[in-house]
Order: sequence, then structure tokens, then C-alpha cells
Amino acid sequence: MNNVVGKYIKKIREEQGLTQEQLAIRIELEGWKIDRFVVSKIERGDRHLTDIETRTIAQALKVSVSKLFGEE
Repeated sequence: MNNVVGKYIKKIREEQGLTQEQLAIRIELEGWKIDRFVVSKIERGDRHLTDIETRTIAQALKVSVSKLFGEE
């Protein structure tokens, strides 16, 4: 089973004009040590996320968690 939020993370990241590296930096500023390769795995659905990781990415992208699930 794939990580369902990955495609929404990629969509939002691209809409904001961010590279995977830039998103990784933003996520690190929120307190989660991550690199571009992990962001890529998440976006492809190859890496599952915990609830805390999902919230951290939402904060880095400045969106709600529900938006990462395609609910907005």
C-alpha cells in the first residue's frame, strides 16, 4: 500500500515553486532531520509517514494536515 499523502505533498510543493531540497530544508527547520532523497521517497509513496511527520511536513508547507490528504 502506498503512502496516500505523497502525491499531495508533491503537488503542493510544486505549486509553491519549491524543489525537494528546499522542502527538506523547511522540514529540518521544523525539527525533523531529513534530506531530498527521503522527500522523493515520500512523494513516490515508497516511504510511509507517522502522524508527527505528517504534521511537520504540513507546517513546513504552511498548509493544514487535511490538505495533505486531499480534503481541501
